[in-house]
Amino acid sequence: MGAFEEFVGVNFFTMIFAWCNLLILYLFLKKILFKPLKNMIDSRQKEIDDMYSDAENAKDTANELKAEYESKMEKATEESEEILKKAVRKAQLKEEEILQEANQKAARTLERAAEQVEQEKKRAVNEIKNEVSEMAISIASAVIERDVSKDEHTALIDSFIEKIGD
Repeated sequence: MGAFEEFVGVNFFTMIFAWCNLLILYLFLKKILFKPLKNMIDSRQKEIDDMYSDAENAKDTANELKAEYESKMEKATEESEEILKKAVRKAQLKEEEILQEANQKAARTLERAAEQVEQEKKRAVNEIKNEVSEMAISIASAVIERDVSKDEHTALIDSFIEKIGD
């Protein structure tokens, strides 16, 4: 049992030796394993922080660009509305101009037509006057050639009126 006690028992020097070994192992691992591991974790954390920062900057830039785009779209919409209003105004002015020109041409055409009607009327009156004077001359020559009684005179006037009606 002495050997068992020695094997299982607590020896003060063995315990100090084990603690020293553990301390040396800890310092060795800290120097060789923990520092590089901590540096790697820190650098990875820095990369992640940079990525979040870049993403946030990209988001801010995208929001600025979106706001700028919306502003430009509003301006473009306003400009297109203004251009459309100007085009409508020009079209209305052109329409009024064309209508005035058409009215003027129609008025000139009506004036010419009225002048032509008046000329035709004068010509017709002149032709009627010529025919009436020729008939009056022929009646007068017929009356002069012979002595006309009252009945003959009435018959000549009636025949004259019939010729005028034709």
